[in-house]
Amino acid sequence: MTKPRVVIVGAGFAGYHAAKTLSRLAGRRAEIVLLNTTDYFLYLPLLPEVAAGVVEPTRIAVPLAGTLDGVRVVIGEADRVDLQNRWVGYRSPEGDHGQLAYDRVVLSVGSVNKLLPIPGVTEYAHGFRGLPEALYLHDHVVRQIELAEVTDDPAEQRARTTFVVVGAGYTGTEVAAHGQLFTDRLHAQRPHLKVRPRWMLLDVAPRVLPELDQRMSITADRVLRRRGVDVRMGTSVSEATPDGVMLTDGEYVPTCSLVWCVGVRPDPFVAELGLRTERGRLVVDEYLNVPGHPEVFACGDAAAVPNLASPGQICAMTAQHAQRQGKLAAHNIAASYGEGVRKPYKHHDLGWVVDLGGKDAAANPLKVSLSGLPAKAVTRGYHLFAMPGNRARVGADWMLDATLPRPSVQLGLVPGNAVPLESESPEVVRRG
Repeated sequence: MTKPRVVIVGAGFAGYHAAKTLSRLAGRRAEIVLLNTTDYFLYLPLLPEVAAGVVEPTRIAVPLAGTLDGVRVVIGEADRVDLQNRWVGYRSPEGDHGQLAYDRVVLSVGSVNKLLPIPGVTEYAHGFRGLPEALYLHDHVVRQIELAEVTDDPAEQRARTTFVVVGAGYTGTEVAAHGQLFTDRLHAQRPHLKVRPRWMLLDVAPRVLPELDQRMSITADRVLRRRGVDVRMGTSVSEATPDGVMLTDGEYVPTCSLVWCVGVRPDPFVAELGLRTERGRLVVDEYLNVPGHPEVFACGDAAAVPNLASPGQICAMTAQHAQRQGKLAAHNIAASYGEGVRKPYKHHDLGWVVDLGGKDAAANPLKVSLSGLPAKAVTRGYHLFAMPGNRARVGADWMLDATLPRPSVQLGLVPGNAVPLESESPEVVRRG
């Protein structure tokens, strides 16, 4: 290598912002290589709007080429890291194997669906982690409504118009909120369909959005119930079958739709590195360094970053942390090349936003609780600010959805067997 090379593995929130920041700080001192399974950065917070047909899928797929000046992008899936000889092995989309030698490496491989030992879930549920799942869910919902309209069997009609979401965290709450509005629109376009579609939101937690401020939880719960979402806290799925789900309270719910949003776990690739982990995440110090390997940095969902604001705890697996950690990893790598001084990671929560579809949202910027249109304005403003590209296109989609009827058709691009719940491929970092 004529110049020291920094290899960044994964282009989620952590990896993308690490590459972007490092290019600005140390682009002249080091070669920067970004290894990722896709050629885009996925802005995960808007996935529910893609599934509901509000935002076009390409809007939230920000291309790596053209937005990361001075960064060489390699498309492939990392399958090995040789810590002694300092290289990352990967497999290209065509199946070829390659190696990338490094002077510094950033491990930001993200997370995958969290699985629970519940019979039938792996076979009959679908996760919600990327564009394929969002596109599949959109088509699946439209298909179920269309099939319900033409059947004469009341039992089949009820099953096809019942959509069960497991997990009332950030993702599950938004999926159910947008989903009910989406199916209400589909129902209004089909006068022969007499049954109103029903969405169920289940969680063992005592309230929706259990990880967020209680006032945001109350706002979200009120909006969901007002729309007709069947919110059941303290309840989950004990078994999934081809025709429905058995709930933990003993009720059997006939359904053709089970959406799994119970959370995420670190990518299995982390366990294969031979490094010390905590809760499946790589142990790092407050500077995002892996102990004993000063050339190895880790951030995002893959790293157990100490939370200096709450001593003794590690940072949550959210996009806010991942993005800031990616930037700090870049800063500390630049410092190792003589550009500045390294800093510890310390993050103070500035608030959260939850888009509930329509004119509804919940937000608490700077600890000020908002709901309704003010929260909606803050939420959309935050997303436009946080997106690294495609802002005008997303804004245009929002305006079109507010003024024109939403087209809803099956594109058939993603078959069900292409989005299994259990997948070992690296995924992007979860958003907060």
